[in-house]
Amino acid sequence: MAIGILGGTFDPVHNAHLTMARAALEALALERILWMPTGSPKYREPARAAALHRLAMLRLALEEEPRYVIDERELAPGHSGYTVETLKSLGGKPVLLLGGDQYTKFETWHRWREVLELASIAVFARPGWPETDGRARFVPMAPLAISGSDIRARLARGEDVSAMVPAKVLAYIRQHHLYR
Repeated sequence: MAIGILGGTFDPVHNAHLTMARAALEALALERILWMPTGSPKYREPARAAALHRLAMLRLALEEEPRYVIDERELAPGHSGYTVETLKSLGGKPVLLLGGDQYTKFETWHRWREVLELASIAVFARPGWPETDGRARFVPMAPLAISGSDIRARLARGEDVSAMVPAKVLAYIRQHHLYR
């Protein structure tokens, strides 16, 4: 089974994430995408929303697509947060889905050479990117000017983000007073 892995804080999950997943399903003929929310690894800033809220928002955003599955392993206490450890625990050879910004820093990742042995890499291409670099497949996708940090900042200022997140996710954010 061809499985893609889309990891991130999903703080909150937004329309660019969903567009990326749809593009990967189509371009790579994937049968399933595992959405992997990150825990609190030591190498990055922690998510603003608690894991239970991020999971609830993911469930709302993904509930109508049966090929999307949430995998909570990186939220487990004591998980290193390193992709190589996650891939080892999964087995098989999934497709690791990366944004262009992540891919440009890929060689700085913990044990990145092992990641290449454990997964194939697919990158969401931006205009002007090469079609291949011999190491990753590229998924064509029009760029979307949506980011979690921008959404959080807009929400803190009381601005409308209804075009940036699914309606059910926005309702959840409002109900639980997140990102204020």
